[in-house]
Amino acid sequence: MTARPTALIADDEPLLREHLQSHLARLWPELDVIGHARNGREAVEMFERDQPQIVFLDVHMPGMSGIDAARAIARRAITVFVTAYEQYAVQAFDQGAIDYLVKPFESARLADTVERLKQRLAEAQAGGTPVAEPDGDTADRIEAVLDRLSTQLRHQASGKPWLQWIKASVGNAVRLIPVDQVAYLRSDEKYTLVVWEGGEALIRKPIRELVDELDPEVFAQVHRSVIVNLRHVAQVVRGANETADVQLKGRSETLPVSRSYLHLFRQM
Repeated sequence: MTARPTALIADDEPLLREHLQSHLARLWPELDVIGHARNGREAVEMFERDQPQIVFLDVHMPGMSGIDAARAIARRAITVFVTAYEQYAVQAFDQGAIDYLVKPFESARLADTVERLKQRLAEAQAGGTPVAEPDGDTADRIEAVLDRLSTQLRHQASGKPWLQWIKASVGNAVRLIPVDQVAYLRSDEKYTLVVWEGGEALIRKPIRELVDELDPEVFAQVHRSVIVNLRHVAQVVRGANETADVQLKGRSETLPVSRSYLHLFRQM
């Protein structure tokens, strides 16, 4: 006899946990929901104890977020994120091969998710593994999406607006560069080169800090050392070994896109 599939629901809102379970019971009667967690830390503890095959994780929970919990659980379960951040999250999850539900979720969308979960479990069972392990390319894309969503959550929690100006030294003067005029930023050891419509300048600020301050709807990190303004992209030319080059509007230089970030342009 085949064992019944198991799942864990993690959300800090009790009514949403119960709402999700009741819909799952109707759409997938064979699924056993083995427990409810109120936050990310509790979700990880319950996962370690009960080892469910599927985990429904609210993205934004107090303390340990759903993103942090997903990293702790890693690839030992199939993760479905539940999120209220539709505008950003839908695009990110669609491109990153991660399933999601937007609160308040629709029954039809949940039904689609259930069918995908059944398929993943069937593939895992056929391969003799606990869950369907993503291939290397998918795993890289998932990690990149988690990084971007973590940035979004941190920024929203801080209450700060997205960066509007970059202060840079140009000759003997200090220049305030409007962010919307920036074509790209490229790191060079301790410095970052800012290239905008009016010229170039070096600033003493690393890429990893800038990416947290720039609106992810406009700016995308495409390489560990490159951030590009998507509004300045003319085309993306694919290369060998899952890499690509970005060509910019009105500029001759090209920018590298590494394998981990190629998913950003799959639907362009």
